[in-house]
Amino acid sequence: MHECISIHIGQADRQCLLGTLEHGIQPDSQYQVTRPLGEEMTPSIPSSTSPFQGHTVIYEVFVDLEPTVIDEVRTGTYCQLFHLEQLITGKEDAANNYARGHYTIGKEIIDLVLDRICKLADQCTGLQGFLVFHSFGGGTGSGFTSLLMERLSVDYGKKSKLEFSIYPASQVFTAVVEPYNFILTTHTALEHSDCAFMVDNEAVYDICRRNLNIERPTYTNLNRLISQIVSSITASLRFDGAVNVDLTR
Repeated sequence: MHECISIHIGQADRQCLLGTLEHGIQPDSQYQVTRPLGEEMTPSIPSSTSPFQGHTVIYEVFVDLEPTVIDEVRTGTYCQLFHLEQLITGKEDAANNYARGHYTIGKEIIDLVLDRICKLADQCTGLQGFLVFHSFGGGTGSGFTSLLMERLSVDYGKKSKLEFSIYPASQVFTAVVEPYNFILTTHTALEHSDCAFMVDNEAVYDICRRNLNIERPTYTNLNRLISQIVSSITASLRFDGAVNVDLTR
């Protein structure tokens, strides 16, 4: 099996929800196989069965410099799918500041994050690379992600790194410094990312309004739309078939 490790930085998106539905994994971490007979699935985000009760643990790492967002994963419906060591938080956020995420607060937990990633990589039988989910506008999503990408290039130089990025839009800024954050992050992405899939924030809102007839889109609507995009992009990595590919070709 060829695997990728998924890293979520500064956001707890709903990709895990869509992935579990596609691969027959229930919220209680049990398998429920509903696919047609003979159809094989090869998840690129590997899972392991723990010795107790046959539970499945997904190999994903969630990182945020403050605990609030990831606490939703710790206590949410799908909390049994993740080991507590894979949910990493600091004590203080980056305050929408690239420098805090890259040079100060982020540096305090980068070694811990790399240690967790290393442990997951050691359990893979054929690690191909990393899928990195983050935003360009926030302090953690920009500054800490830049630091992490640089370190991954040093430790795993030959492994592919794919970014799924929320790109800020001028009409829906949540902080006045977002333009500075995404310009600095873009510079790092150009050097250390093999491929980036950009999701424009304003465009996602427009799709919800115009195509889905949702007058006031919520974060749930936005996240599910983004999850559909990620699912379509990674389908050829996760399922066998004529179009099945891997990151090395």
